Amino acid sequence: MSWRQTDWYDTPRYYDLIFDADTEREVAFLEGIWQRHGHAATSTPCVLEPACGSGRLIAAMAGRGWKTVGFDASAAMLDFARQRCASLTPAPLLWQDRMESFVLPKSWRGGGFHLAHCLVSTFKYLQTETQAQDCLRRLRDALRPGGLLILGLHLSDYQRTRCEHERWVVRQDQVEVVCNTRTWPADRRRRLEALRNRLRVTDHGRTHQQETRWHFRTYNAAQLRRTLQTAVPDLRLVACHNFHYDLEDTRQLDDAYADIIVVLKKS
Repeated sequence: MSWRQTDWYDTPRYYDLIFDADTEREVAFLEGIWQRHGHAATSTPCVLEPACGSGRLIAAMAGRGWKTVGFDASAAMLDFARQRCASLTPAPLLWQDRMESFVLPKSWRGGGFHLAHCLVSTFKYLQTETQAQDCLRRLRDALRPGGLLILGLHLSDYQRTRCEHERWVVRQDQVEVVCNTRTWPADRRRRLEALRNRLRVTDHGRTHQQETRWHFRTYNAAQLRRTLQTAVPDLRLVACHNFHYDLEDTRQLDDAYADIIVVLKKS
């Protein structure tokens, strides 16, 4: 069986199955960070999620009493997210946009969000320094004073010479998704790393295989720190964590570990 070239964002149901297992841990972590570093007494906090994808975190945050707003570049993902959120009251505000150039709806301009977050390396789709800084400034401007920006990404080890591989298997009802993601060693000069994702999907007895290839921009700790200091020097770094989502496990912004979550606070 051959591999069909398909953007996995065009098959949101299968994409969603892979990542949904972490949803509750992620939203508990986001709420815990807000309670620890934000103005937790706010009765109805508001959250902005750039690149909100299938809407799993949007819906989960709404279920916890947050007013939720998000956008994504993928029309297929947004259609899936709208269906997921159709029964929520109030309904989350969702629209199609890009991280580096997004424009908030008129009702949200002026900096009204208590929290903005972009987890699990989505920020690395921005492949130039200009795009990355434009995104950070727009997110900063969307926050109200005291608001938090939570950014998660995988740091690159420029000394690594071998590929990295991750594998997940998810089953739900009559659907099984086997996900294999391969990351090639980073090109330090170009600040890019190549990735390939392969999904083997069995849906009600029928199997197909699909493949997606793309590039991420690379960061080590010093490069990330420099980008943050250049783009948003008025955001204060208040905490660092990793992808275990443990509030008590705080880290430094350094290269001692691969997956980092930085928590930035607006003055």
